[in-house]
Amino acid sequence: MSMQDYLNKLKAAKADYPFKRWCESGLEQYTPEACAAFTKIFDKLIADLGKLGVNADDDAKLAAIEQAVLALNDLDDEDERLIETDEREQLCDLVNTIASAAGLDPKDYGDGEGPASEWREW
Repeated sequence: MSMQDYLNKLKAAKADYPFKRWCESGLEQYTPEACAAFTKIFDKLIADLGKLGVNADDDAKLAAIEQAVLALNDLDDEDERLIETDEREQLCDLVNTIASAAGLDPKDYGDGEGPASEWREW
């Protein structure tokens, strides 16, 4: 895969962001600030994976994912209403989509659930 194809696959994952829907849901916990915080975490993850590049080793890519999941843990600590069952599933799916775009097989991590399950507390 070329570096440009790699970057394009990572950026395409942004189409799967559920945060705008969450903000439009009418649920009080999904303030513009909360939705922006989720977006910032995932934008940083995609940027970090992009900087690592297509040929980075899996451990480096996993370290970037770990940082994103730890940031999500912090968000959840601030307001436990932000990540409930539906959101947890959507976030895990999004991490798996990004991991796949980065060349990782999500089934290889978190007992088959994906890399988020290695570190998530939500």
